Amino acid sequence: MADTTAAMRFEWTKIRTLRSTLWSLAVYFLISVSFAFLAGHFLRGSYKDMSAENKADFDPVAAGFHGLRLGMVVLVVFGVLAVSSEYSTGTIRSSLTAVPRRGVFYGAKLLTGAATALVTSVVVVGVSFFTTQLAMGGPQSASLSDDGVLRALAGGVLYTTLICVFSMGLASVLRSSALTIGILVPLFFMVSAILNSIPGVQKAAQFLPDVAGGLILQSGRPEGTVLTAWTGMAVLVAWTAASVTAGYLAMRRRDA
Repeated sequence: MADTTAAMRFEWTKIRTLRSTLWSLAVYFLISVSFAFLAGHFLRGSYKDMSAENKADFDPVAAGFHGLRLGMVVLVVFGVLAVSSEYSTGTIRSSLTAVPRRGVFYGAKLLTGAATALVTSVVVVGVSFFTTQLAMGGPQSASLSDDGVLRALAGGVLYTTLICVFSMGLASVLRSSALTIGILVPLFFMVSAILNSIPGVQKAAQFLPDVAGGLILQSGRPEGTVLTAWTGMAVLVAWTAASVTAGYLAMRRRDA
């Protein structure tokens, strides 16, 4: 336990002193909150022009999380850089000399990255929600006491944190910032959306990590899906566990 604590302090020093990781967290906040405000401001004027059917199906919580999905691009970059930057610079050898037990080294890196993503996401998700609802105003906005809102907020924090950890696990396998980001960013933010809109493959696409976990961002029960909010989160947990396990095996079996 003492070794893990010391290793986590070591990893936190890296995160705190590496300018790119701190900037990525700041940009994650700015993008998410900015788009949350724009979404709320747009919906403030467009809600009254919606049909009665669209108003009945309108989810003010999910509407405010569009910015969170965009900001999550930067959180993915943070997770990847937290792992792969040491391989690109060659400092991984010095790190493994300082923490020779690879399991401890890998666990400390994941725990530190996950804790950083978790704390940042608590702030980002909370501020994004209130920004959207204040900008939206009127009867269409939601409050914390509404059904499903607290679940969606807690799920949003869990969702973004797990996506970050999934990215860290894959980065441990690939050991390349460019390659890992080049796979994850198109997958999460283009390929998943395209596949999820094609009727023939939509049901299978729901099991992709970002799509399955993203169901939790809706305050109501998702419609037209095989998965529910929590079974979708379970699918994301399974993806994350597989990624972390693969990263651990790569760390143990391959040279630095």
